[in-house]
Amino acid sequence: MKRRGFVLLLLVMWCTMFSIAQNIPVPLIQTKLYDYLDELITEGVISVQTAVRPYTRNQVAKMLVEAHAADSLLNVRQKKELAFYLNELALECDTMVSNYVQYTDHATYNISLADPQFSYMTKDKKFKMRLRPILGANILASKKGAILQRWYGVDLQMDVAKHLSIWGSLRDNSWSGDWLNKQYFSTDDARRNGARIHYGASQVQPALTPILGVQYKEANYGGDFSDSKGGVSLYSWWGSISLQRENIRWGDAYHASNIFSGRAPAAPMVSLQLTPCKWFQFDYFHAWLVSNVVDSTYYYLENTTKPGLQDKEYRPLNKFMAANMFTVTPIKHLSFSFGNSIIYAEQNIQAAYLIPIAFYKSLDHLLTKGIAFQNQNSQAFASLSVRPVEHLQLYGSFYVDEFSLKRLKPSEKEKNPISYLVGFNWSGWPLKGLSLKGEFMRSYIACYTHSIDALTWTTNSFNMGHYMGDNAQSIYAELAYRPIRGMLLKLSYTNDTKYNSYAYLRVYRDENNKKVNESAGIGNTLSQKPFDQCIYRNDEVRLDGFYEVHPNMFLTMSLGYNHARGYDNEKTDAIASEDLGNAQYYLDKYLPRFYQGKNFTASIGFSFGF
Repeated sequence: MKRRGFVLLLLVMWCTMFSIAQNIPVPLIQTKLYDYLDELITEGVISVQTAVRPYTRNQVAKMLVEAHAADSLLNVRQKKELAFYLNELALECDTMVSNYVQYTDHATYNISLADPQFSYMTKDKKFKMRLRPILGANILASKKGAILQRWYGVDLQMDVAKHLSIWGSLRDNSWSGDWLNKQYFSTDDARRNGARIHYGASQVQPALTPILGVQYKEANYGGDFSDSKGGVSLYSWWGSISLQRENIRWGDAYHASNIFSGRAPAAPMVSLQLTPCKWFQFDYFHAWLVSNVVDSTYYYLENTTKPGLQDKEYRPLNKFMAANMFTVTPIKHLSFSFGNSIIYAEQNIQAAYLIPIAFYKSLDHLLTKGIAFQNQNSQAFASLSVRPVEHLQLYGSFYVDEFSLKRLKPSEKEKNPISYLVGFNWSGWPLKGLSLKGEFMRSYIACYTHSIDALTWTTNSFNMGHYMGDNAQSIYAELAYRPIRGMLLKLSYTNDTKYNSYAYLRVYRDENNKKVNESAGIGNTLSQKPFDQCIYRNDEVRLDGFYEVHPNMFLTMSLGYNHARGYDNEKTDAIASEDLGNAQYYLDKYLPRFYQGKNFTASIGFSFGF
């Protein structure tokens, strides 16, 4: 114990005296670390903005140093967690890992098979690396059958020179089980697509669940997919500029953000983060999205088995996005973020949207002035977090696609296409390690959609905002407890409700620009009453358990009950843009049949790495 305390003291001294290295994102999937940081933030131990994630390993190390300076506020379990994570970030603190099961005792490199990992640092500390395997398995079972989830891969992190970080990871997933091809799926297409836990690009609407979005490989059961992330980052005390592919989350939320939730498949992007002072942070990225919309002018010819015959293989439309976020912390317990974005579909990148600090709606007007059609879609958003008393965080976020003051009038039929989210986090009282969270989200008609399919708030057909999409509501409650270091027990309830679904149709105009058939336009769509006809609802209760039995070695357990049902909506007075169907139609559209109806599910698994 004395040796461990001495090592911890040295780690903190190094972190404080020297510039902390590795500007590498901590993946959002590493929820245990984020949960611990959230606990410290809510209890007032550290002061950090929470609207923009992921944090970098550099930022996390600084947070942990701040927590160590206030360790008198921590209980025994929290101090053990702090010591563990400081050791986990040893390379960032210019020292080697100390308390893992090591098979070498060398000053510059470390091999551990029990973690497992390989760490290396040159004597001048200019080159550092960490290599870890990723391995895991999970069994999910219900009365409909069982599926085996397996994944493997590798994670590599390097500081290759002063102020230059490179990282990459590959995680290959394979899901198998008899239920994938049984009688639950009546057609070949249903077996290929409906068998999946969540839908891919082949579906018009991915499943309405908080499960991370993926793109499946070509397989007749739809069970294989891979996820590759990585990047290169040049950083200094003021911030960083990166070329990376990572999931991002913008907007204060714990269950699912309504701005960028981090749920959609990660997109490659050029990103910029500036932190010139403690009370201000600026974030920007320009991303290459996947439209899944066929470009009829862009194709190649592919030879077939029939001699002399070639098939046209079409390519998707280009889809790009630029977004920025300003975060201001005027006082210790108050943080406010605001920003805007633009989605555009062009042959080439618009140089104007490479300008980080810009109001993109204005640039949109400049670039499309005099053009009768729209090929760009702008948004605005904001997020607020306040801690009025110790142990309590209140937060909210606001997403706006279009906004008009006249639509705020109670007498006005048209409603603004917006989404808002509010929530709270109560942590550390009356019992350390105990937390209670609650979250409420509403999104109005047409807030994430557009009349041009390539300009929707999606990539790979997954909504980048809240997974429930337009005209929907979500309620989430969570009670969590951390009895010992490395263990988390969580009881949660989710109520997801989807209302009338509408296509974004614009009013048709003739050659004289005169409106024709106004009943089919977006104005009429927005004038429909939000939250009128319920078409889908899913209630879920879950008990989850996580235990880190050894560094980067996890055991997981889950018990769950959900009740998913659809509702008939085949009325005769619907407008042209309304998506009509019976109860089973909506269930099949929004949820794999494995989760439809009443289901008791259980799962158990283990994993190495994240």
